[in-house]
Amino acid sequence: MTRDFHLPGRSPVFAGEAMAATSHPLATLTAVEILRAGGNAADAAVAAVALLAVAEPHMTGLGGDCFCLVSKPGAPIWGYNGSGRSAATATVEKLASQGLSEIAINSVHAVTVPGAVEAWQTILERHGRFGLDRVLQPAIRAATEGVPAAPRVAYDWSLYVDKLRADPGASLHYLPGGLAPKAGDRMRYPALAQTLNAIATGGAQAFYEGAVARDIVDTIGARGSLLTEADFAAHRGEEVVPISTNYRGLDVVELPPNGQGLAALVLLNILERFEMGKLDPAGDERFHIALEAGRLAYAVRNTHVADPAFMRTTPQALLDRVFAADLADMIDRSRRSRLPAAPAPRGNTVLVTVVDRDRNAVTLINSLFYAFGSGIATEKTGIMLQNRGCSFVLTPDHPNAIAPAKRPMHTIIPALAIREGRCDMSFGVMGGSYQAMGHAHFISNIVDYGMDVQQAIDGPRVFFDGEKTDVEHGVSQAAIDGLTARGHDVNVRALPLGGGQAIRIDWDRGVLIGGSDGRKDGCALGY
Repeated sequence: MTRDFHLPGRSPVFAGEAMAATSHPLATLTAVEILRAGGNAADAAVAAVALLAVAEPHMTGLGGDCFCLVSKPGAPIWGYNGSGRSAATATVEKLASQGLSEIAINSVHAVTVPGAVEAWQTILERHGRFGLDRVLQPAIRAATEGVPAAPRVAYDWSLYVDKLRADPGASLHYLPGGLAPKAGDRMRYPALAQTLNAIATGGAQAFYEGAVARDIVDTIGARGSLLTEADFAAHRGEEVVPISTNYRGLDVVELPPNGQGLAALVLLNILERFEMGKLDPAGDERFHIALEAGRLAYAVRNTHVADPAFMRTTPQALLDRVFAADLADMIDRSRRSRLPAAPAPRGNTVLVTVVDRDRNAVTLINSLFYAFGSGIATEKTGIMLQNRGCSFVLTPDHPNAIAPAKRPMHTIIPALAIREGRCDMSFGVMGGSYQAMGHAHFISNIVDYGMDVQQAIDGPRVFFDGEKTDVEHGVSQAAIDGLTARGHDVNVRALPLGGGQAIRIDWDRGVLIGGSDGRKDGCALGY
């Protein structure tokens, strides 16, 4: 499909040597500079995501989690689960005794041990050429000298002023003068610069042991958190074997639970039962089938996905084609069924993808979950803490119930696409719960409609929030009318759904093709 050059839009980016795509131009440039300095895809990805912790502090940071997939020619795909755990003493009964029936997004109990820094170090040790001492330097300079707030960053920031004002550390570091920055305002983070420098000098241990960990534990402990310094010192991520499904000849690879990549694969298995390519890619029938399939896939997620040590059904059983056929048979093409609904598509995340000259591909996703995470930042370190623990449930017999040293169900999911044994694409879609739906939508755009990576990212998106069907402004009125006629209660969203980045490897021509979502401030660059 050739885009209409009369209309506003982006062309995909082509390059021959190496490429990076992120949600912020300075992060993409950082990745390219690392590549040109002799680093590989792993070095560039970690450098870029660390820079994003400064440039997009509402989306990601040292206080969040990280998941990663690495593809190297001729080697098995490497996966890393860098998600943190609950306190060693956390139980449903203990929180219920405090009168809690759920863990609120701003609850101190939503703070889990941040896994990002340990993941960054492990990625570099396993696959990089540089260490944290080198790849963190761009982020340290940015935090010291300041970063101008990008337009989408500044807009989002303005929505969370009250959340930041409610916390002394958040207000100190992220509301200078008591106000959110406007686009172009230079934001400096001297405390965060010192913390990054300590990690660059002392490695991940400087985060999980000593003054930094003590300051985090003291800050949240004063509010009733159960996390201890021992919980931080005990943190380790996990190398994992990826899971996959084949969608019309393309192998789509995701990380296994506790992430929701399984839901994306279940959704694709359902969609494969329909001749999607015969439908208008922006029409109501395509959206209706995708929405119904999505509700079913997310019902599977909400019932089964948890820390794998606690799951009662295997991913392989849930990816069974007969199971997918049974789910597909539940869809009425003419009207919306009262199918189980997914949670609201909240969440704030960054996705970095890099491919180097050796065709090593890295897709890495880092997140605080909700905007500015828990809204709790330490005054000494400048670290904003995530609220991943709000994904736990307090139903004792549920696989995702909170328990000692347990990882919650996670929304962030990097992905790869493999064709004939070689990496075809490194990609990901941000946007909280929407991500699994976003992966399926993106892959369908590529496979069913022949879109290039930029077109596949740009296409209008739909999702659901309880009984509501959310659509972006880019969805046509005709499609909205068609969804309404099928029984959807349509809501046109104020904000777009997530973001996304992708790099495709054209092995025959020796070319890399990149795309980056216009819903964010970023770009793809190569050389």
